[in-house]
Amino acid sequence: MAASAMSPSLSSSHPFPTHYLLTFLTLSSLLTPLAHGLKLPCRPKDPIDILPTFVGTVSSPNNTLEWKGACFYKNRAWMEFHNKTGSEFGGGTLHIKVSKAHSWTCMDLYVFATPYRVTWDYYFLAREHTLEFKEWEGKAEFEYVKNKGVSIFLMEAGMLGTLQALWDVFPLFTNTGWGENSNIGFLEKHMGASFDTRPQPWVTNVSVDEIHSGDFLALSKIRGRWGGFETLEKWVTGAYAGHTAVCLKDSEGKLWVAESGHENEEGEDIIAVLPWDEWWNFELTKDDSNPHIALLPLHPDLRAKFNETAAWEYALSMSGKPYGYHNMIFSWIDTIDGNYPPPLDAHVVASVMTVWNQIQPDYAANIWNEALNKRLGTQDLGLPEILVETERRGSSFDELLTIPEQDDWIYSDGKSTSCVSFILEMYKEAGLFDPIASSIQVTEFTIKDAYILKFFENNSSRMPKWCNDRDTVMLPFCQIKGKYRMELPGYNSMDPYTRMNERCPSLPPKYSRPVGC
Repeated sequence: MAASAMSPSLSSSHPFPTHYLLTFLTLSSLLTPLAHGLKLPCRPKDPIDILPTFVGTVSSPNNTLEWKGACFYKNRAWMEFHNKTGSEFGGGTLHIKVSKAHSWTCMDLYVFATPYRVTWDYYFLAREHTLEFKEWEGKAEFEYVKNKGVSIFLMEAGMLGTLQALWDVFPLFTNTGWGENSNIGFLEKHMGASFDTRPQPWVTNVSVDEIHSGDFLALSKIRGRWGGFETLEKWVTGAYAGHTAVCLKDSEGKLWVAESGHENEEGEDIIAVLPWDEWWNFELTKDDSNPHIALLPLHPDLRAKFNETAAWEYALSMSGKPYGYHNMIFSWIDTIDGNYPPPLDAHVVASVMTVWNQIQPDYAANIWNEALNKRLGTQDLGLPEILVETERRGSSFDELLTIPEQDDWIYSDGKSTSCVSFILEMYKEAGLFDPIASSIQVTEFTIKDAYILKFFENNSSRMPKWCNDRDTVMLPFCQIKGKYRMELPGYNSMDPYTRMNERCPSLPPKYSRPVGC
């Protein structure tokens, strides 16, 4: 039975809690109509089961696609163009013939996408089904489908499995003990992370006299909205922290924290320079994400090299600017197929972007449209036009995503820096990457790429006395807050080199990287 008549229309009026959760929200928006009236089984699926698997594309009757589904083991699809409406470019019919079901009660669920639309359908009868495209969105979509085809994605978990997985994703973002345990369980399963309990007290009595300009703060949040987002970010990048900040001392010796991603009174995430006491008090009393915090002191040689004046000039020049949404995802994607945890791939990313482009066009422009235009050398192209232009040039969307971000790119709202690129730009201005600073694009660095830099203290005898206070395990950095012992694999192990982190894979669970990537 086909469900094309039930396919949801996508509009910008859909209310969603946060624009970061692209995959979860996309699939949720597509499947919400099916959830009404369904009682989910008690045992949920893995959250990763919400991700579709790319099957292939079909563009004509001669371009037949065959594959094995989750329910139906033999499937074939082809595209037929027509002009039933008498429009200039007509429409088309996607034919899908399904057979050899492994069970008479099973069902296959599919997502179909072009640069201009995303819809879904499901099948539980072995026969030929059709999906109608009454009219193409002008010549551009017609030419795209004729040459590149309609993309087909299979939800491997099936209807109920996908709904179960959506249900299992939900607690990742809840500010509850259930949510915290869900995030911990996800990271243990998919990254091999450990959560060993530290001896109390779980908050260190920090002496600000022993914190210096340039000292790095790594934060790991494990509950609530930010906890859920950071869990997904850690999974795709291999970082064991999800947020960062940096310490600065002024000429009078007062300690400050500079941070890209501070929420102001209007609820906007901006770059801010805050007194240490204000920042630390917020993390102790108001941050409901249960942040675990580590202080990573600079090595004395690097501290001596650190140009404090240049660092302050940079921080103040960026203060008040928006968080670096423009380059947030591009530090992660360096390769065509080595950065996507299965079943995620560039086709899925493109379809998610297509949905989000329709649901929240302003967010889409902020997060990736302008950055993609930078990579093409174009201006003001929307996502459909970007995809069409990329194919017209003989390239592909997965190749476009791998083009390195450039530190000197200026966006419509100024320079764009995520939490970690803001710090590394400061390090760059302060001279820590000299003499090869001009050959390094720090906007290509993830949080993991930052904390593996060989910039930090490596002699435990020089650590502050309160570092890892009362812990029986001496970490190579100072954990100053958190019930669980933080781990930063690869910490302080890699010297900077030219074009660093521009071509690095990051596949779980080992996140291995070749030399010189």
